[in-house]
Amino acid sequence: MTDTGAGRSDGTELPSLAGGSPTPLTEAHDVALLDLDGVVYVGPDAVPGVPEALRGVRDAGMRLGFVTNNAARTPEDVAAHLTELGVEATAADVITSSQAAATVVAELLGPGARILAVGGPGVATAARAAGLVVVDRAEDEPDAVVQGYGREVGWAQLAEAVVAVRNGARHVATNADATIPSPRGPLPGNGAMVGVVSAVTGRPPLITGKPDPAMHAECVRRTGAQRPLVVGDRLDTDIEGARRADAASLLVLSGVTDAATLLAAVPGHRPDHLSRDAAGLLAVHPPVLRDGAGWRCGDWVVRPAEADGLLLVHEPGRQAQTDHAAPGSDGLDGLRALCVAHWARHPDDGADARLLGEGTSAREALSEWGLATG
Repeated sequence: MTDTGAGRSDGTELPSLAGGSPTPLTEAHDVALLDLDGVVYVGPDAVPGVPEALRGVRDAGMRLGFVTNNAARTPEDVAAHLTELGVEATAADVITSSQAAATVVAELLGPGARILAVGGPGVATAARAAGLVVVDRAEDEPDAVVQGYGREVGWAQLAEAVVAVRNGARHVATNADATIPSPRGPLPGNGAMVGVVSAVTGRPPLITGKPDPAMHAECVRRTGAQRPLVVGDRLDTDIEGARRADAASLLVLSGVTDAATLLAAVPGHRPDHLSRDAAGLLAVHPPVLRDGAGWRCGDWVVRPAEADGLLLVHEPGRQAQTDHAAPGSDGLDGLRALCVAHWARHPDDGADARLLGEGTSAREALSEWGLATG
């Protein structure tokens, strides 16, 4: 797939986010592999401006594929919802974690295996499409329990799953996302319900969705992507999944990940690019460059501070000095510089950072991003 490492001319690797992109991401990559919850929509509604941005992305020549850990709906239902929101899609454009789970179970247990499906309609539909037999009760002696997200999942389904797993069925989870984004804030995701079954049975599940690279690989196969870019809002599924699939990544802040979580990211969860939402696909992304003992991005400089802290400073006029700087700013250049500076200090872990802001602009930016200062 794609080489995700940004490097210097001497061959050494830069921290994630440092390389930027001198051309819009629509030119640097041929296919965007988009997560859905928190990227294209939140709950039933589109992220504001994203349908229009994705039309612009397609007009620029980039193709779209949709890769979701949400197992509740069928690809047909997902495609219909996207189209209603103004993002044209067909079922063939959509890869769900239910499909990934069904494929894995069919490979492990063979066609005709008996499956207890727990979750929304997408779980059972994908299982049947893979040649598996769907049953309703633990007494039907299923070979596996396939558990995916569904708003209707309650005690009765969880109880059947517990009994079946305790009786020897293989427990397979479409994903382990603890939360899903919603207009009311994060709500329990499939991982929370999977945790109930595994806690009662004492048996860990086999997880088949992101970050397992199979879903992105299937989307690459379908689209014929040569330079794919994974677009997501979660570090532990989308960004880690991109790295495991050897693809570049764009983190958007329209879903569950906030600035503090990003700053503390462990190495495998650090994205190559950052934007507020999927409109960042249309943008040039500025690099983060060495500035003496610190780092700079556009008009923002991060310098070492006392007690192993970091000092953020806004220096108007810096933008003109930055190689392939984007025209205008998305308001995230200071955050990019903070992340690179912190990750350069902690290349092997996700330690917390002590932050300081020099001047009103820097303090206001830290406050906007929700970053506590020392």
